Amino acid sequence: MYSFSLTLHLLAATVWTGGHLVLACTILPSVLKNKDLAFIQKFESCYEKIGIPALIIQISTGVFLMKNAMGDNLTLFDFSDPISKLISIKLILLVLTGVLAMDARLRIIPNLSEKNLTSLAWHIIPVTIIAVLFALAGVSFRTGLML
Repeated sequence: MYSFSLTLHLLAATVWTGGHLVLACTILPSVLKNKDLAFIQKFESCYEKIGIPALIIQISTGVFLMKNAMGDNLTLFDFSDPISKLISIKLILLVLTGVLAMDARLRIIPNLSEKNLTSLAWHIIPVTIIAVLFALAGVSFRTGLML
C-alpha cells in the first residue's frame, strides 16, 4: 500500500506542479501581454479537471504517507525532528495554496476582466512557487536535502 500511495502522490504532484509551471511560464506571459481573457479562462477550466483531482490525491495520499512516516510519534511543527520539519513545511505550503486558491476562485475568477488580470497573476505565480517547494520538500524525504 505504501508504494502505491507514494506512486499516486508523485504522479499527482507531477500534474499539479507541471501544470502550474506551464501556466506561469508560458501561458500567463502571453495572456498578460495580449489581455487574452478567453485563453486563460479556457486553460483554467480544462486544467481544473485534472489539477483539482491531483491536489485531492496529493492530500489524501500525503496523509497516509505522513502517518506511515511518523507512526505513533506524530509531532507536527517540531522543527528539531527532520521528518516532522518536512511534514510541517508541506502542511504550511498546503494552507498557503488553499488560501490563494480560494481567494482566486471566489474573488478574482468570477469577476475576471482586463482590470484584475494582474491580480490573477499575483495568485498564479506564488502557487507555482509553492508547488515547486512542495516537490523539493518531497524530494527531501529521500535525499536528506533540507529546506
